[in-house]
Amino acid sequence: MTISLDRDQGLLTEGDEQIGLECPYCNVHSHMSPQSIPRAEDLLRDKPAHVGLVFQCDSCKAPVFLRFATRGFGETRVELSQNYVELERPKERFSFSYLPKETEVLFREALACYSGNNFNAFASMCRRSASSAFAALGEGGKLQAFDEVMIARDIAGIEDDAFDPLKSILFDANVGEDLPMLNRYQAGVLLEVLKDMFYQCFVRRGKLTRAIKVRRFFVEESGDDLKSTA
Repeated sequence: MTISLDRDQGLLTEGDEQIGLECPYCNVHSHMSPQSIPRAEDLLRDKPAHVGLVFQCDSCKAPVFLRFATRGFGETRVELSQNYVELERPKERFSFSYLPKETEVLFREALACYSGNNFNAFASMCRRSASSAFAALGEGGKLQAFDEVMIARDIAGIEDDAFDPLKSILFDANVGEDLPMLNRYQAGVLLEVLKDMFYQCFVRRGKLTRAIKVRRFFVEESGDDLKSTA
């Protein structure tokens, strides 16, 4: 999608296509309407490397700030990069109540780093979160978590250039290696795999255990025999 700012027509997009993304306030994937756009004549004079635009979420009407790199300057028009940076990202959600307390604290900080586009700080916090989780799982916990991650890799068909860095981040904490640098895509894959690992190791077990306790409670309250009737 070509995006440009014209001296006379303002913001122009190819085929009048609208920008759509997940709103950081209402968490709804919505179209964004231009709200505050810099004047093209000012940009043509100053020729900045980046431009900030304010859009309005069509769902909740909140302002959403996006930063674009400039690609070229014509006589009356400024061409912007089609790739933009979301200055505020939606907060990632997770069933934190099922995590061990220390793991919860570390993982919340990891998600805050991710939402702030601080992907390498995110990687560091993911390693600390994973190490805390392995300790909470006890003997064999790290191996159990590794098996879950390998299953996730097979299910999702994660390619090596995304999987190898996350495997090193999560499981090589004691070998003295530096953390690999992550791009946006690799950080996103790391996030989803770690969330799945935590779900399989803690959330699934916690929910299932709780559900069975509730079933047992109601059976006992009704006075029914717990023994099989077969």
